[in-house]
Amino acid sequence: MAITQAPTAKGKAAAKGLHKAAAKQERKVEAKTGQDFKKGEKRFEERAKSSDGKSAGTKQKS
Repeated sequence: MAITQAPTAKGKAAAKGLHKAAAKQERKVEAKTGQDFKKGEKRFEERAKSSDGKSAGTKQKS
């Protein structure tokens, strides 16, 4: 859920904290591996292939 979509102030604070924690973890992993994470469509394809070696488009067609 996006920060702006949270229905309560407590929810917005939780979403903001989660967003910051995820960004911090991503920077840590990128620094450790020495390369940036793929973003957007490239990352989607990477994640879809990692589970079984097929692309997302191939999975939807079958």
